[in-house]
Amino acid sequence: QVQLIESGGGLVQAGGSLRLSCTMSGRTFTNYAMGWFRQAPGKEREFVARISRSSTYYTDSVAGRFTISRDNGANTVYLQMNMLTPKDTAVYFCAADRTFISEQYTRENVYDYWGQGTQVTVSS
Repeated sequence: QVQLIESGGGLVQAGGSLRLSCTMSGRTFTNYAMGWFRQAPGKEREFVARISRSSTYYTDSVAGRFTISRDNGANTVYLQMNMLTPKDTAVYFCAADRTFISEQYTRENVYDYWGQGTQVTVSS
């Protein structure tokens, strides 16, 4: 019954911007911290960003370029991505965490539900 549906991926040139969206249904959105992960070809899935009720966290490689936010009225979490580079090319996944264990927020197993992923490709 629970669904996380991502949208907004696509092909952009280096230096461009994209905004990813992820909408939850089937659960009470405000009970979950939300995260974004990504997986590039040949690499393991890595943490990108997380938002709880108000606090945000970013991996060092995106800090200052990406912004995570949420609209509780729309049951949606966003990832605004600016100054994109080819190194940002990956499949991006949103994930929902019902435990709010911030000490482990970079770990995949913290998250209970996952979206199907959306492809982001940045050309040089």
